[in-house]
Amino acid sequence: MAHKLVIVESPAKARTIGGYLGQGYVVESSIGHIRDLPQSAADTPAKIKDKPWGRLAVDVDNGFEPYYVVPRDKKSHIAKLKSLLKDADELYLATDEDREGEAIAWHLLDELKPKNIPVHRMVFHEITKPAILAAVENPRSINDDLVEAQEARRILDRLYGYEVSPVLWKKVMSGLSAGRVQSVATRLVVDREKERMAFTQASYWDLEGTFDAGAKHDQRMFPAKLHSVDGTRVARGSDFGTDGLLKPGADVVHLDRSRAEAMVEALRDTTFDVRSVESKPYRRSPYAPFRTTTLQQEASRKLGMSASVTMSVAQRLYENGYITYMRTDSTTLSDAAVGAARAQVQELYGSEYLPDAPRVYASKVKNAQEAHEAIRPAGDSFRTPAQTGLTGDQFRLYELIWMRTVASQMKDAVGQTVSIRLGGRSAEGQDVVFGASGRVITFHGFLKAYVEGTDEAGADKDDSEARLPALAEGDPLNAASLAASGHETKPPSRYTEATLIKELEDREIGRPSTYASIIGTILNRGYVYKKGTALVPAWLAFSVIRLLVEHFPRQISYEFTAQMEDVLDEIAAGRKDRNTELAEFYFGSGDVEGLKKLVDELGDIDARELATFPIAGEDSGIHLRVGRYGPYIEGPDDDGTPFARRANVPDDLPPDELTLEKARELLANPAGEEIQLGRHPESGLEVVAKNGRYGPYVTEVLPEDAPKSAKPRTGSLFKSMSLDTVTLDDAVKLLSLPRVVGAGEDGEEITAQNGRYGPYLKRGTDSRSLTSEDQIFTVTLEEALRIYAQPKQRGRAAAAPPLKELGNDPVSGQPVVVKSGRFGEYVTDGEYNATLRKDDSVESITLERAAELLAERRERGPAKKAAKKGAAKKTAAASKTAAKKTTTKKTAAKKTAAKKTTKAAAKKS
Repeated sequence: MAHKLVIVESPAKARTIGGYLGQGYVVESSIGHIRDLPQSAADTPAKIKDKPWGRLAVDVDNGFEPYYVVPRDKKSHIAKLKSLLKDADELYLATDEDREGEAIAWHLLDELKPKNIPVHRMVFHEITKPAILAAVENPRSINDDLVEAQEARRILDRLYGYEVSPVLWKKVMSGLSAGRVQSVATRLVVDREKERMAFTQASYWDLEGTFDAGAKHDQRMFPAKLHSVDGTRVARGSDFGTDGLLKPGADVVHLDRSRAEAMVEALRDTTFDVRSVESKPYRRSPYAPFRTTTLQQEASRKLGMSASVTMSVAQRLYENGYITYMRTDSTTLSDAAVGAARAQVQELYGSEYLPDAPRVYASKVKNAQEAHEAIRPAGDSFRTPAQTGLTGDQFRLYELIWMRTVASQMKDAVGQTVSIRLGGRSAEGQDVVFGASGRVITFHGFLKAYVEGTDEAGADKDDSEARLPALAEGDPLNAASLAASGHETKPPSRYTEATLIKELEDREIGRPSTYASIIGTILNRGYVYKKGTALVPAWLAFSVIRLLVEHFPRQISYEFTAQMEDVLDEIAAGRKDRNTELAEFYFGSGDVEGLKKLVDELGDIDARELATFPIAGEDSGIHLRVGRYGPYIEGPDDDGTPFARRANVPDDLPPDELTLEKARELLANPAGEEIQLGRHPESGLEVVAKNGRYGPYVTEVLPEDAPKSAKPRTGSLFKSMSLDTVTLDDAVKLLSLPRVVGAGEDGEEITAQNGRYGPYLKRGTDSRSLTSEDQIFTVTLEEALRIYAQPKQRGRAAAAPPLKELGNDPVSGQPVVVKSGRFGEYVTDGEYNATLRKDDSVESITLERAAELLAERRERGPAKKAAKKGAAKKTAAASKTAAKKTTTKKTAAKKTAAKKTTKAAAKKS
């Protein structure tokens, strides 16, 4: 029976849209991209392997023509789509409305080659029945300019990655990767760490007091800080440079501790008076509705979600019809959305919170696509979070989006801010002025619905209030208490995912839709790791960025990377030519050196110098080196012989904490070097303390004639112990573990011991956590039985970042989740399981990375049983088919003609 075939990207979206369209339509998923440039040598067809450009799969000498292939795991699905197309009388390509979605639509058209049936490009920004029916009624043609821009981006990234990565393999470490935007993002993190390493701390003091306004005031006590001495402002943190010195031209009083404490004494009997009272109206307007980057930032601040988790959850909300499209740089709301938001303001907060006219937000993002909407609840009327039936992360993210959208159509928050100056004369004759500020919100407006988070710890939120007594100039005051307060300047904060996204956007580097994958990549590649929420660069990243800055300065520069986004936008708008821009990037033009020349004429690179970083300057004689198995330091011995001593650097030691003192400490107690503690009172064996890869520990030294099967007892030091202070008695206690606490009613032995995740009790296979390491030696059998009588809490999974859902696998279409198993965390789509690799973590794993791991596992097939011979034949047949059926793109001339035809058809329709 004839039908209209609609192709979307994901199975979840296909199910939702299929339900809206009903009979007469067949809605099928492409399961993501249906073809791409070859990802490995195995995917590269034999016919292009011997070409000069075969490794790149881009014919750089003939219009940068890409050579696309259909991945092996997509061939059967393409056959299914072609089968459905045979009985179709119309084809609707309903992929996402961004450039990537446009490119997928073009790839589907070029691969399926429909004949004698109308082809429509169907776009929508929300998956609701009215939106889908409207999209079917108002299709358009494929936008070739958007396709060209996306293709240009893909080729740029291929050229950069495939030309620069081999340089890293040869000169830094095998297996590394470079990326046009990922390398720049890594540089941002490295540059920030360098700022922290160069930072010199400065201290400054001031006075903090509590003042009494008198009994006639309801609120008589209020705090104030020292503002000036004899008319000169007291120094604060912003007056100091990163070198720890006052900035040039800073006309301030720099108090030290002794002077501040002396001033407290001199003010003990001083009577103060109000010098000035300044009151100003306070007004705060609502925040604009979410776009991709602001959603990622707020979800990080408020919900603790990484960018990748945020986008994965948002994807599910979009596909199931709860929110509009989540990849957008627009803050625009449709008239229907504005009406829905205003209706909920009226219903939930009352007419006094509803502005007279709808609020309109102009995007501040350069080249924002205003045809798109902001991220908002889907539909012409909004469901409250309670009405959705959502749970978990989906509920929390929907609630965030809903609150922000509703708040964007509410009235301003208004109030008053007050600044008071009060002064007096000290016993030493100094004129001292204190300052106090307050804020009172008289009408909360939109703050009733939503308050934005902050990135700076301790920063005041928009709804915070501080009340002051109603004082007038000349009013007398007494100091109820005064105290000297010391402060230290702080180095620039490390980036978090939220602040790195903001920095990338502020510098106009990359696109909002790419930030989650960029951060996921630099985490998975080991260039950056997390310490709490902070992003810390590994020493490996320092070597990589040094090479790129020294030998590829243009390609790694922030300005050039931002300019490339402008170029891609110009291509998307039809104002620039794809091939001309690619040629300039790769071959260069005029005074601009292209990437190819830089790689071909790279010259000598001293790999050892790239991997060497002096600690506290060359004069220290201590250097950090990035080695094959991790970073280590080298320094002189006691006789001054250079590089005679070596010590590993702990994996979790941030670069800015590797000070000269820390380096000397590591060299004094390197891994493998023993500290003799004495002989064990029972075994008589020598007991030593060592610094190992996983931290300090104690162990017994077996005699030389001990059998090979004999193993010495070992015990990790408690967190309260160190190699400098550990004693023989401590070591004997540690070596006695595990300690037998007693036996339960069933006779099974209960032991107390220390493990990788802290102290715990063990009875058979049942483990229970203890609250402290000291409890290992003090817990009684009665206490242990009480612990076991309680319901078991989730162990490691509860302490680790929460295991989560990632979205639907692009191949199987099934939900992908992260689970904790016997051999560690793994991802699964219900059919195949793939263990997380060394560089993966539950926190950083993305849907894209999970799909990659599952694809590798899927290629190995089901669990090995038999029929290896048959499997080999099948693999050979598949390879042969891949070589025959690999798809090439049309020539540049044909493509240009097709483009003109498409545009002409669009005009005609």
